[in-house]
Amino acid sequence: MNAAPQVLIVGAGPTGLAAALFLTRRGVPVRVIDAGAEPTRTSKALGVNPRTLNLLEDTGVTAAIEAEAQAMRALRLHRRGKPLATLGIDWAAMGAEHRMVILPQARTEALLTVALAALGVSVERGLGLTALSQTADAVSATLSDGSTRTVPVLFAADGAHSVARKALNLEFPGDGWNEPWQLLDVDLTGPAADEGWIDLRPEGPFVCLPFSGKTFRLIGFGPPMLDSLPAGWTAGTVHWRSDFRISHRMVERMSVGRVCLAGDAAHIHSPIGARGMNLGIEDAFVFAACATDFLSGQPGRLDDYGRLRHPVDAAVVRNVRALTSAVRNTSPAADLMRRLVIPVVARTPFVLNRILKVGMGLDHPVTLR
Repeated sequence: MNAAPQVLIVGAGPTGLAAALFLTRRGVPVRVIDAGAEPTRTSKALGVNPRTLNLLEDTGVTAAIEAEAQAMRALRLHRRGKPLATLGIDWAAMGAEHRMVILPQARTEALLTVALAALGVSVERGLGLTALSQTADAVSATLSDGSTRTVPVLFAADGAHSVARKALNLEFPGDGWNEPWQLLDVDLTGPAADEGWIDLRPEGPFVCLPFSGKTFRLIGFGPPMLDSLPAGWTAGTVHWRSDFRISHRMVERMSVGRVCLAGDAAHIHSPIGARGMNLGIEDAFVFAACATDFLSGQPGRLDDYGRLRHPVDAAVVRNVRALTSAVRNTSPAADLMRRLVIPVVARTPFVLNRILKVGMGLDHPVTLR
């Protein structure tokens, strides 16, 4: 785009790319920068939920995702290696227009990038934010090449260690758990390619999710997961492995003056529930509407962004923390509760659908006003 950018987007992950796409389609000129020299090759997120597919539908990205992605038909729950329940998903009962699909985050980012390029917008890579200041009229951003750019609005989607959040002196309250969790992307024979698998074991949970083709993602803590695969499963090539620690944090404010935060810069939580990338794209959608109105002469709309998104995102962080806490609990009492309660919940559609809506992104409306 030839017009001077009205919004500087810091971070070209799915949140920043989605914001750039939504804004550009609304006629708002943007500039997108990212400190990384290349797009991320590994994929933290896998699930693209029905809400995200709804938000991206008019952009053409939804059709591209669904053409490439893999459906997840069911979730099989086990306790100590024995089946507890198989959770099929009644999409119509949850009011979903799209099914949740599995696509590695790197591919979702690539498809967003292609859609942006078709509109004449490209990412400036190897260029990060180092400092910012603002007045009542503009934001001044100092970039890693030593230059300073002044723009009407800055959108910070620069991750959990956000430079923008720190420059604004915003607290990032929450807590973390000390145990190291394992993450592996590995070729497996044995599991169904369109089902998730959770085994709640005394030593810690074992989670297996479809990734791509014959590759699956394993998540858990405790003994090495490849040493304790379910009976009949065989491991092949390990494509990626990492250890991580889980934190649940929510920024105290999501908008300060002309700067707005979104995605991991504003909230982080465990991967249980598959909400991280999807929640950031929701942030981007609401921000684009608010920023467009603000730039069109409605001065309170950037404040509206924080007012609208903070309680929604904070509730998701709380819910995901509670869900993860239940999964990671290895006490005898928790083990007994799972054995008794999970089969009942699986046979109670109303309760089951309320729980599943958290992971599907259908637990709240997306409100623009």
